[in-house]
Amino acid sequence: MADEEEKTEEPSAKKIEKAREEGNVPKSPEVVGFFGLVVGFILLYVLFTYVVDRCMDIYHFSMSLFSVEMTAANVVSITLRFIQELFFIIAPFFAGLMIVAVASNVGQFGFLLTSKAIKFNLAKINPVSGFKNLFSIKKLVDGFLLTVKVLAAFGIGFWVFSWFIGELTTVALLPLYDQMRWLRDKAIILVAILLLFFFLMSAIDYVIKRRRYYKSLKMTKQEVKDEFKQQEGNPEIKGKIRSLMFQASRKRMSQAVPGASVVITNPTHYAVALRFDQAQESAPRVVAKGVDHLATRIKDIAFENDVPIVENPSLARELYKSVDIEEVIPEAMFAAVAEVLAYVYQANQEKGKLNNG
Repeated sequence: MADEEEKTEEPSAKKIEKAREEGNVPKSPEVVGFFGLVVGFILLYVLFTYVVDRCMDIYHFSMSLFSVEMTAANVVSITLRFIQELFFIIAPFFAGLMIVAVASNVGQFGFLLTSKAIKFNLAKINPVSGFKNLFSIKKLVDGFLLTVKVLAAFGIGFWVFSWFIGELTTVALLPLYDQMRWLRDKAIILVAILLLFFFLMSAIDYVIKRRRYYKSLKMTKQEVKDEFKQQEGNPEIKGKIRSLMFQASRKRMSQAVPGASVVITNPTHYAVALRFDQAQESAPRVVAKGVDHLATRIKDIAFENDVPIVENPSLARELYKSVDIEEVIPEAMFAAVAEVLAYVYQANQEKGKLNNG
């Protein structure tokens, strides 16, 4: 059996767009986690007094319960009060982290709203395929890297904390307020170093995830050819369609020429048939045009149906290049075409007089 063709071609815009529609986008959970940590620490720093005040309210409320009779109604009321207090503590953090999660995802792959990613699929709950995915090489590698990152973060934290151990004997002699300030300052240093570490990890993971994503979408040469055919159409079919359209166009023009008011030629290469019905139209309209063989055909039909043929090389070329079939001529050509129509009208008048004589 022949080997499968190697995927060496970069993914096309169509394949990337199709992957986006299915919810398959390049994203790094590490980036979301990093910004979540940053915002979480900022919120904790900004809302520290608010959280402490709320915790003190819970503490005082708990102390007041010793004198309260524990009836069913009171238990329900106390439970609702605790839930309310916890909600007010957690709500700002939850809202901030939810906003940063959405923003960091949108920042990675843009705004995307699709239901295909959550569409029910029996294959997703197949225990056999699920077991294979759980113990796949990719999962094992990701798990190993996660373990390494956690151990590295723990090691860095311990290393930084070891800097401060020598100061503990001196800090223990300080007033409580100064001890809290020392603890706050050291905590900020520790958090800043850990955030720098997590930033580097998230940046590396982001690059790896994007490279892995585009590599997974790579195409074979045959896939590129097939997609091109789908977009551009099969050349043979397109040629057949063009031939049919040309034939239909010639048929329409052949039907339109007998009703034309005049055919303007150059005289050999170009032919443009104009129709002007003063009662129904405000300006002459091109009903047929052609070059070479088609021009000859237009003139033959005009001759067979007594349609006047006027030689005006420059006007014929300009009409052919500037005006499409069934379009009204532009205002700039009114004067030149009016002269031709006046000539035709005068010729018809003279011809009528000769026939009457």
